[in-house]
Amino acid sequence: MLKGFKDFLMRGNVVDLAVAVVIGGAFGKVIESFVTVIMDLIGKLGGTPNFSGWVPEGIHIGAFLTTLISFVIVAAAVYFMVVAPLNKLAERRAKGAEPATEAPSEEVALLTEIRDALRAR
Repeated sequence: MLKGFKDFLMRGNVVDLAVAVVIGGAFGKVIESFVTVIMDLIGKLGGTPNFSGWVPEGIHIGAFLTTLISFVIVAAAVYFMVVAPLNKLAERRAKGAEPATEAPSEEVALLTEIRDALRAR
């Protein structure tokens, strides 16, 4: 029973998932601090980075705006820090993976010509 559990844990997918969760948690902290910096910059420009206290006409829209701005910043950070570089890497790998179609060497061309001549007889 323990051997089966060990085999399950040592499968590539489980280990990869565990690594992804740990790295994702650490990356989440990086993104969170990045959002804080951006929100502080917005606060310098607009007066306050936290719109939670903004309640025009009795509608509590401020908290929604703060969350929405944070979401847009997180989405942009993830896209420009993870997705875009991975897409460029995939493009480079795809370009390198294409087999180069070279012209046949002189010897191969000559042998092909001889073969064709022998078939014609």
